[in-house]
Amino acid sequence: MKRSSLLLLSVMLLVSMFLAACGGNNPAADGDNPETDTPKQEAKDVSLRVFSTFGGTDAAREAFQALLDDFEKKHPNVKIENDVMSANDDGFRTKVNTDMNSGNEPDLLFYFIGADAEGFVNAGKVVPLNEILDADPEWKNGFIPNALEMAKQDDGNIYAVPLTGFYEGLFVNKKIFEEHGLELPTDWDKLTTAVKTLSEKGVIPISAPFDQSHYLIEHAILAAAGPEGQDKGLIDGIDPNWEKGYAAMKELYDLGAFPKDAATIDLGMAGNYYSEGLAAMLIEGSWAIGGWSDDVKENSTVVPFPAIPGGAGGGNDVVGGFGTGFYVSKATYDNPDKKDMTIELMKHLTSPDSIQKIATANGGTPAADVEIEGLPQVGLDGFAMIQNADSISTTIDSKVAQETFSTLRANVQPVVTGKKTPAQALEEAKKIEDANKK
Repeated sequence: MKRSSLLLLSVMLLVSMFLAACGGNNPAADGDNPETDTPKQEAKDVSLRVFSTFGGTDAAREAFQALLDDFEKKHPNVKIENDVMSANDDGFRTKVNTDMNSGNEPDLLFYFIGADAEGFVNAGKVVPLNEILDADPEWKNGFIPNALEMAKQDDGNIYAVPLTGFYEGLFVNKKIFEEHGLELPTDWDKLTTAVKTLSEKGVIPISAPFDQSHYLIEHAILAAAGPEGQDKGLIDGIDPNWEKGYAAMKELYDLGAFPKDAATIDLGMAGNYYSEGLAAMLIEGSWAIGGWSDDVKENSTVVPFPAIPGGAGGGNDVVGGFGTGFYVSKATYDNPDKKDMTIELMKHLTSPDSIQKIATANGGTPAADVEIEGLPQVGLDGFAMIQNADSISTTIDSKVAQETFSTLRANVQPVVTGKKTPAQALEEAKKIEDANKK
């Protein structure tokens, strides 16, 4: 028995040594033998172009660039072209539509959701992202449900994943109001009293331009027509309360509400007047806060634009939501060399961590359930305004064609100066809208 056991042990030892020589210690098995191994595939170089409005004086410009830099560090084979313009530059819409219709689509596009995107969405220039979201539950569940719901186009598909949302409102310099013994403009009488008083004292009551009158129009119409009337747009006819909104702008103008150079300044200059303490009120969005002086930030709050008498507005209706997001172009999605890395970049830019960084920088409503620290009190006031609002409506320009909204803007000055009636201005815009919908 002893001899048999020793023989068996010797055979087993020889077999194990043979196997070790053939496998475990074989350089070829470890991938170290260049003559016998299949060469490892090196990652292909990929160039991606990202277009966004994180340019100019945007408060999140540096934070966004840092996120792109971080992605490039993690993926050394990827080079990203950060193609940016300022959201206050009206030319960015023209650039996006030209690029999307001329075969020059960016790989990843940060742009509006809604009417602004209908043209290239309906033309199939971007891909629905529903299946991509469903295939990655961890990424999808990082968004708050409301953010994804508001990102849907009319066909129910999500073509753009949100980053941060926004709110708009009537920003007020509390210090200026206190110096002149004025109450916050929480109703129409208080607003008109403030306008008259401040105008007489040489202070700009409401800093707003006539050409880039986006926010003035939105709030006047919402305050007069209410959320249901505002949401209808112009396609089914003109809501009489829209006329009241334009008439209210003229009433404010007649009281001396706007800068003397309102006909020539843009949104940037209007913001400067407020930031320099020359204006008591500013109708703007949450993104504007980051560009103000520290003193003005400290002394500002934000309230809903007050209801216009005789209209359907309730006085606690707010413009806001998740109106922008990242689109993936169809051309990129169909390109096997770019598809996966573009989707990875989109996921990186919309991760909870990235959303937190952008929201911290621009004071926007985060699309993920993250805590935003270090905001000035006016930013916290804005979040509270949104939470306590009776309704939250998306912007007017997401409900009408771009040409229609341009007409609404162009008619602000003629209406407030008495060259056109509100009815004439809106009839002109409706003709443009009807022509675009044919």
